[in-house]
Amino acid sequence: MTFDAARYLPDDLLERIRSRAAGVDRDNVFPEDDLRELRDAGYLSILVPADRGGAGLSLAEASVLQQRLATAAPATALAINMHLVWTGVAKVLRDRGIDDLAFVQTGSVAGEVFAFGISEAGNDLVLFGSGTDAVPRADGSYAFTGTKIFTSLSPVWTQLGLHGLDTTSPDGPQLVYAFVPRSDAVVTRDDWDTVGMRGTQSRTTELHGAVAPAERVVRRITPGPNPDPIVFGIYSVFEILVASVYTGIARRALDLAVDAARTRRSKKTGRAYSQDGDIRWRVAEMALAYDALGPQLDALAHDVDAATDHGPRWFSLLAGLKHRATATAKQVVDEAILVAGGSSYFSSNELGRLYRDVLAGAFHPSDPESAHATVASAWLGPLDEQESR
Repeated sequence: MTFDAARYLPDDLLERIRSRAAGVDRDNVFPEDDLRELRDAGYLSILVPADRGGAGLSLAEASVLQQRLATAAPATALAINMHLVWTGVAKVLRDRGIDDLAFVQTGSVAGEVFAFGISEAGNDLVLFGSGTDAVPRADGSYAFTGTKIFTSLSPVWTQLGLHGLDTTSPDGPQLVYAFVPRSDAVVTRDDWDTVGMRGTQSRTTELHGAVAPAERVVRRITPGPNPDPIVFGIYSVFEILVASVYTGIARRALDLAVDAARTRRSKKTGRAYSQDGDIRWRVAEMALAYDALGPQLDALAHDVDAATDHGPRWFSLLAGLKHRATATAKQVVDEAILVAGGSSYFSSNELGRLYRDVLAGAFHPSDPESAHATVASAWLGPLDEQESR
């Protein structure tokens, strides 16, 4: 049976979101109205199982919806992504018999917004380390002190999922994953003034002893590469949903290029540019690149849903997927700009906005360098010690 994406993201809702996207970008504000309508439609709980009040969708189905949302408002889709990552991790864990994030599922249904507080300036270890201090307290809670960057949903989140390093533990340093509520111990800087993806409002977050209650401390694991399911859950859901957003951008750019080719006419020939051989080649090149993304996304998302065992290849497959999606989206937008002509250079033009938005793709983990290193290790083995110095 074909998945009915319009059931969960109706055309009229999508068009209202599309109509607001330019203003959100221009004014550099968070899309409050988009969030309100998506929450009212139950979108924040699409990955929550039906027995907990959600839609019970699969990761593969959520990927399709995020592609659809990104065609209307990439920044809104990317912001919502960071909430869906945590609900997706909760699903991945529960599907494997681990119900540690039940509160994320029930909280999402109740209207809570979960943000993703992992990124730190200069921390290329990402999930394998942290510069944030995690200090244990007598009641089992943890106090976090440090600075997180690129915290999407900054104006609206109610719970921040994050990690920090406990260096005081008798069993050695422990990487602690937990959730802190918004409080006076959390300071959000008003510093999100970027080229694109402005609606995500991914501001810098300062933690000054922000406390995660004991029941919201979900993992203590050894730093470094770790087989713990939470690491796989975060990595797999994050990479797939990020790739979904940029695939949606590619689709929208392709559609806009097709519209431009059909409506623009050559003064020289009097014919529509859709009849020009060079333009037809460009559109075909865009379509060939875009068409490869959907099947890859669908296949890997289904494998996560089915708990398929790709063993150590999982990380290279996921890093490769994200890299291909973001790089291909940029390629498609570049071609669309050339098809549409000089009007796309204006900031008011949707393609001009997509051109700026798509640049953000290179900065999400795994970045191009990390993705290539991961894939090279999967195929060639790790660097020998002498070469890695």
